[in-house]
Amino acid sequence: MKFPDQVFRRSLYKVGGFPSAMLLGAHESISGGLHNAFAPALEDGCEVLQIFSKNASQWHARPITEDEAATFKAVRADSGFPYIAVHDSYLINLAQPDQGKWKRAVSAFRDEMDRATFIGCDQLIFHPGAHVGSGEERGLARIAEALNECLVDYSGADILIETTAGQGSVLGYTFQQIGTIIEMLSDSERVGVAYDTCHTFTAGYDIRKEDVYGETFDSFDSAIGLDLLKAFHLNDTEKLLGSRKDRHAHIGKGEIGVEAFRMLVNDDRFAEVPGYLETPALDDGERGYRMNLDLLKSLRVE
Repeated sequence: MKFPDQVFRRSLYKVGGFPSAMLLGAHESISGGLHNAFAPALEDGCEVLQIFSKNASQWHARPITEDEAATFKAVRADSGFPYIAVHDSYLINLAQPDQGKWKRAVSAFRDEMDRATFIGCDQLIFHPGAHVGSGEERGLARIAEALNECLVDYSGADILIETTAGQGSVLGYTFQQIGTIIEMLSDSERVGVAYDTCHTFTAGYDIRKEDVYGETFDSFDSAIGLDLLKAFHLNDTEKLLGSRKDRHAHIGKGEIGVEAFRMLVNDDRFAEVPGYLETPALDDGERGYRMNLDLLKSLRVE
């Protein structure tokens, strides 16, 4: 499958005048086949792409066939996208205290790792989990234990811990918690972080003005290390700073506002880091990604 008029090439991007800007994309549907995500991504103006590798609300999925993987890789090559991410199933909770449920989660997560690697994706992004009453310390240890088990003899897609809003007993809402997980890993070479702007803002980290923007990323660097920030989820939020609620909004239509995203897409430290939109559908049911991507691209400074 060729996209001669829409194809995104990294060399063209550099010639376009934005060699130090964040790479912008979205989470697109795999309805009808994994490779089908590329056409709407290109129509929306994506430069990078995030997908599910299966139904995110189900535990099981049939294996990806060799032919399906080959088709996906071929269409990806035609698209020219430098980064493809898979988001794991929402059902997986690596902090689960119940041993039987934890083992099921670990098995499902390893399957997600294998699926992402099999189709040649670069990143697997996951929610760290919820301690469901066992306590934060125990929950963080449980997540690290799961990752240590899954990372044995692993050399596939990078595993990115997503920052969370901290609803209920969900972990990963402070940079210190994520840093603690990484510190407990026997081998963290393939592990990094995906920074969700909605989640992190409602967890209490402000980025709306230059001074607090700097303080937030200094805090990230101190607790985790900016070299481990490998991706962004780009979402505004309906909820207030520190509310610990997860409600995505269109860029510039929520509490974060446009200026924070202007600073993000032009921050040299995040040059060529992928940023994936997860904004909600429009009222008419359309994805709305083109609208949000057009706005983000307009913020780039040559």
